Amino acid sequence: MNNQTVKSTGCCEPFNPEPWQDGEITWKDKIFVKDHITSFFHIPLNMGKKVIKNIELIEKANAQAPQQLMLTDEKSPWGADIYIDVSKEVPGAQMTTLSGSYLTKVFEGPYHNTGKWVQEMKEYVENKEKSLKKLYFSYTTCPKCAKAYGKNYVVLFAQIN
Repeated sequence: MNNQTVKSTGCCEPFNPEPWQDGEITWKDKIFVKDHITSFFHIPLNMGKKVIKNIELIEKANAQAPQQLMLTDEKSPWGADIYIDVSKEVPGAQMTTLSGSYLTKVFEGPYHNTGKWVQEMKEYVENKEKSLKKLYFSYTTCPKCAKAYGKNYVVLFAQIN
């Protein structure tokens, strides 16, 4: 896909990894819609349904954020919390905020590499002489769009304070 414009699927927008690679961002009370998904050994069972429900609420409230960002907190093998970036409060949705500084790093490849990515992210944080407090995953596209675009990007957000 060199020097070509990637055509949108109409579902997930093409992802540009450059702004997120080896970055550091700080949020103060950044607002998100929060929901919980059920998983079986970290494989999401109802993620699509929950994302669609929340995106409909976000669009109805005209609360889309300037960039497409969704974070996942893999709390256990049986479930995860998802955080969808919004520009304002969304009626009918559970709202939350995140604050802190985060190191970001982009990974590309199949999901079974997640354990390797986590280890690499931990080493990245240590090499920056920081302490990892929490790790969030940003799956940048759904599996169908990742296949259509030919890339499966995942951004890890390491909270460091």
